[in-house]
Formats: sequence, C-alpha cells, structure tokens
Amino acid sequence: MATGQLFSRTTQALFYNYKQLPVQRMLDFDFLCGRETPSVAGIINPGSEGFQKLFFGQEEIAIPVHAAIEAACAAHPTADVFINFASFRSAAASSMAALKQPTIKVVAIIAEGVPESDTKQLIAYARANNKVVIGPATVGGIQAGAFKIGDTAGTIDNIIQCKLYRPGSVGFVSKSGGMSNEMYNTVARVTDGIYEGIAIGGDVFPGSTLSDHILRFNNIPQIKMMVVLGELGGRDEYSLVEALKQGKVNKPVVAWVSGTCARLFKSEVQFGHAGAKSGGEMESAQAKNQALMDAGAIVPTSFEALESAIKETFEKLIEEGKVSPIKEVTPPQIPEDLSAAIKSGKVRAPTHIISTISDDRGEEPCYAGVPMSSIIEQGYGVGDVISLLWFKRSLPRYCTKFIEICIMLCADHGPCVSGAHNTIVTARAGKDLVSSLVSGLLTIGPRFGGAIDDAARYFKDACDRNLTPYEFVEDMKKKGIRVPGIGHRIKSRDNRDKRVELLQKFARSNFPSVKYMEYAVQVESYTLSKANNLVLNVDGAIGSLFLDLLAGSGMFTKQEIDEIVQIGYLNGLFVLARSIGLIGHTFDQKRLKQPLYRHPWEDVLYTK
Repeated sequence: MATGQLFSRTTQALFYNYKQLPVQRMLDFDFLCGRETPSVAGIINPGSEGFQKLFFGQEEIAIPVHAAIEAACAAHPTADVFINFASFRSAAASSMAALKQPTIKVVAIIAEGVPESDTKQLIAYARANNKVVIGPATVGGIQAGAFKIGDTAGTIDNIIQCKLYRPGSVGFVSKSGGMSNEMYNTVARVTDGIYEGIAIGGDVFPGSTLSDHILRFNNIPQIKMMVVLGELGGRDEYSLVEALKQGKVNKPVVAWVSGTCARLFKSEVQFGHAGAKSGGEMESAQAKNQALMDAGAIVPTSFEALESAIKETFEKLIEEGKVSPIKEVTPPQIPEDLSAAIKSGKVRAPTHIISTISDDRGEEPCYAGVPMSSIIEQGYGVGDVISLLWFKRSLPRYCTKFIEICIMLCADHGPCVSGAHNTIVTARAGKDLVSSLVSGLLTIGPRFGGAIDDAARYFKDACDRNLTPYEFVEDMKKKGIRVPGIGHRIKSRDNRDKRVELLQKFARSNFPSVKYMEYAVQVESYTLSKANNLVLNVDGAIGSLFLDLLAGSGMFTKQEIDEIVQIGYLNGLFVLARSIGLIGHTFDQKRLKQPLYRHPWEDVLYTK
C-alpha cells in the first residue's frame, strides 16, 4: 500500500467504460481548480476507437478512445489512475488487467456486487505490487484543488459549497460515498476544508481499508487532522484501533461509527452496504466507537455531535499554531451546457430542423399526430401511412387504396429495364444491398419512371387552360418537349399496358371525378393517330389520376395541389414502389450466386 499522497494537480487517469456525466464532471472540476491539463487522458471502450468530444472549460476537446487497456496505457504512460465504470460482471477482470500494467498505480472500482473471491485476488495482487485499490462499490476519492474520481463530491455547486476547489487541512475517509458528500460539507463549515477524501466502498472486503488511508494521511504534511466515518459490520475499524494503539498515527483523529440504532431492532438488520451488517458484539457500532475512543481517537457521543468535535479539534490546532490560514480564492465560473441553460430558461436557441410529419418525443411515435398504437388498432395500411407522412392527413380509403395499387403495379417491370439492370450488375459485383438498390434508383428520371410529376404538371396545365389535345400536343412539339406520360417502347394500340387499364378501371369505379384522366385519354387518342406506340403509359396514368385524387377528394386547395406536383410527390410513388423490385433483384442475384457481369463483345458496336 502506498504510504503518501496518491494524487496531484498533474495526475491523469484512464476512464474505463465511458459514461459522459462523470467524465465531464471530472473535467469541470479540473477547470474549477485551474488545472492546465485535463485529468482524463484517455477513455477505454472495449471494441471501439476514435475520439470523444467533451468540454474543458469553454474549450471543446477530443479525448482519445482506445479499444483495449494495454493500448491505452501504452498511449498515455503518464496516466497512473484507472477509473473502472465496468459492471460487476467484468469489473474484476478489467481491474486486474489494469493492475498488471506497470504505469497504473491506483485502481478505483465503482461497481457494486463484485464477487468477494475476485476482490480478494485484486487485493492480494495490489498489496504484493505496492498498488492501491479503491472500492469496489465506491464513488471514488478527491484531492481538493487537484484531482477527483468520477462523481465524487457530486455536482459543481456542491463542490464549490464544500470549497473543494482548493486544498484544506483535513484528511477524510469513509466507507460511504453518499455520506462523504455530506461530510465534505460539514468539514468545510467548521474547518478550512478537505485536503483529501476517500470513500473505500461498502463491500465486506474493500480494496483498501480505513487504516490504510489514515496511515497515508499521517505522512502527508499538508494534512493536520483526520476524520473517519465508519459503520457497523466487519472489523475494518479495528485495524485503525491497532494503528492508534501502536502510535503509528500522531495527528488528531476524529471518528464516528454509524449504525448505533441497530440495537433497537430485535433481529439482525442489513443496512445499505453489503458490509453494513453486524455479525456480533464486536462488529456493533457501539463497540467500535468505544474501541476507537480507548485507543485515543476523538469520538463524539452521537453523529449529531460529530460536527462539534471536528470544529473543536480544528480550533485547538489553530491555537497551537499547527494550522496556517488559507488564502481564499474565487473559483472560475463553469460554463453552463446549452441544454441545461435552455431547460432553466436562461437562454434561447434556434432549432436546426423543422419536422411536421412525425414526433417521437412521447410514449410512442406519432405520424402526423396519429399515435402508432392507433395506426395498428385501426387497421391502417401502407397507403394510410403514406397519406399521413406525405400528405399530413388521413385520406379517404379509396385514395389510400389507389396509392397501394400504384405501389403494387410499379414494384417491378422485369430484369431488362435500366433500373433493374443496374441493380443486377451491381449486386453481381458483390456490392451490398444499399449500393445495389441505389445504383438502380439513380436511373430514375425523365426517361425512366420519373415522368409522373411532369405528366401531371403538363396535363393539368393544358386541361385547366381548356386546350384541345391537338393544341396541347402541337404546342409541346413546337417547344421541342416530348409529352410526358405518352409513349412506350413495347406497348401499343393493340398491346395495351395492363397496369394502365387496371388503374383506370379502379378510378372510374371509385373516384368522384376523373376529369384529368379523361383528358389524358383524349390526348392519347390524338397521339395514336401519329404513331402506334404513343399510348398512355403508366406514368401518364398515375400522373393524371393523382390529379383527380387530389382535386376530387376535396381535401386539398389548388395551391396545395400545385405544390405537391412541383415538389415531386408523384415520382416519390414510383421510387417507393420500384425499390421493392430492385431489392428483390438484389436478393435474387445473391441467392443465385451469380458471378461478375461482363457485357458480351458481340453486343457492342465498335466504331471510329
């Protein structure tokens, strides 16, 4: 066990199993104390590497993240404290790995419930190699104005109130982390404050004992008196009794063992800590307090009198000239996190994203204000979900059914069309699903599947202006624009597209009005007089029918309809639908284990 000071203003630690709040609290404490360098040198997160952004005062810093303890110790040889936030399942193994690193001198184990047999092995190894274990089941420790472990001493407000940003003259050791926070406050009220405080943890076998730290404190010149807070259960306090009897401690020790109320219970009582359970008269709080008093410690009559005992002891040291006045300093203001400042109403900040279609902040996600449970309970289909997320309203059932029909009819059109071909070639090149899907989607445009919006736009404009099919087509011809939604490479007057016929049949049976579709059919009649393959294709059918859906439902204003067409909603239907088929082609090629595709030479015209 170390015989002197464990920490200093230059101490750095490695933090195992990253937790944002305790690390940030350590860095805020560093800034409060005026440290020049952060106390956290590196973070160890098994299996991950990189950097973690945190704040050191006003400055944002990047702390290295390492995947293994060995790598972290090699990268930060001056970091000699290992703060272990692993769960009780892995705390022992990771702590032993840290103790075996030559650079690590102190290991703090935060987890409760570490198996006692594992703890005994850690203790034996640490003592044999002159290293210190604090914990398990500890909040850690602090050297005022220099270094603190994790959440020790609680919030910044508590640290400032306890004057822990600068060193005092009192060494404090306790089993309880929670009571340590209370005692730091008590000590600050009646003395010049804490110099070093340690919570050894509440387990039956602590890595280091009360007497270990009292003996250390005795060797630190800046510490003029010690305060000990023990508890019933175990016999740890008796090692301190022996040290006092043997004259190993020559500074005043104020001590109290809590748990005197245990005698009021008729049966044995287990208090909060695993070790806080009286196993006989010698382990009772009364017996320990008496033994400490007999050995020379200053023991009050009750916990309530502990503060007065500390005050009287400190004042006596002042009278004897053993304590010099400490110059008070004003700690710097810790910058407040934006989220906390906003929550408290101190500042306001603009948002970066606006969302009107969904909200995931409540107990369950909502689509356009409709809770997920309602969507399921009311039997909503894919079309209903699209109506909520795309159009921000619940459309009539015939509208959502039409959307679903469009998706089904446009899901795929065989392996030869450009989108499917691209996806197949990409999948056969060994690329992943997303890459294969995107390669096919990128072919969607004016020439392949992306003409729905244009068809709707031009048909609407012509119909609303009461242009005859002749005037419309000839005007487009003069402008050099092909009529979107008209024409097919395979389908013709005598070989109609079955998908178009199905869409028209559904609309005529269910839509209140099919004005735009009938106009598109009239345009088709005129274009067929010019060429046999200038039929209304599926893009034109969907585009014109969607205009009828929007206008006939009575749920959209003229401005909203124009905006929907302009933004590209209707092409979104084709993109959504065709994604289903492209994903299918990807899986098909991978399932068939098809090799890399190479286009045959005989299908290429090589020319100068």
